[in-house]
Amino acid sequence: MAEKIAFSIDSARGSQALSVTYERAGKGEPLLLLHGIGHHWQAWEPVMGILAAERDVIAIDLPGFGTSAALPDGVSYDLTTVGSVLGALCESLAIERPHVAGNSLGGLLALELGREKLVRSVTALSPAGFWSPGERQYAFGMLLTMRRAAQVMPLPLIEGLSRSSAGRAALTSSIYARPGRRSPEAAVAETLALREATGFHQTLAAGRDVLFTDDVPDVPVTIGWGTRDRLLLRRQGIRAKHVIPAARLVRLPGCGHVPMNDDPALVARVILDGSR
Repeated sequence: MAEKIAFSIDSARGSQALSVTYERAGKGEPLLLLHGIGHHWQAWEPVMGILAAERDVIAIDLPGFGTSAALPDGVSYDLTTVGSVLGALCESLAIERPHVAGNSLGGLLALELGREKLVRSVTALSPAGFWSPGERQYAFGMLLTMRRAAQVMPLPLIEGLSRSSAGRAALTSSIYARPGRRSPEAAVAETLALREATGFHQTLAAGRDVLFTDDVPDVPVTIGWGTRDRLLLRRQGIRAKHVIPAARLVRLPGCGHVPMNDDPALVARVILDGSR
């Protein structure tokens, strides 16, 4: 059962309160899981059980997504600010330097936490921030199209589409290589999460000029990229390797942009190997 935690963050207006939803399971070294834009912590459900056998797993709804509160007025969704918010969250949960794994936006945030030496290791799955201008424009266009589609579809249509493999492909094939594997309930829930994400546009706006160009020394980094990623093309993984030369670059055969559902066993093994 997911829980909520309230804590304070620093802002130009002084200390402000924020509430974040998280799911926690397992025992071992702490492992923080960060989802992508428009998603929610349940993106990690396919791998939670495997990871929890060896790690104390904390999957969160990022601020402005899922059922976590939006950032307070006047607080930016830029990389540095959200990274500091995640640091405050870990402090509130009494987690000192966890391992972190993130997907897409979450992968970029994971790398930011690594750059700031706030974590023990980083696993970034199709992380944002290694795009060319054209690739960024393409990805943002796809994300906006997905968001608009989620907003205009009435709930009965979403539920109807979720009941067949072809319908789930219509809802989620932009991010999954094997959308038929997603359960009807999960397909509905993540479509609604995309529709209702209060931090979507602010996050997208904050990411328009983002490029991750710094090395992440002294922190083990694994970068995984699905061979069938249609949102952030896999050649961006080569650029990530050039930026972070010591990173382990892992190919995820047959996986899309959100690989946890396409091949849970492979993704869990990559995360566990990267967080030794």
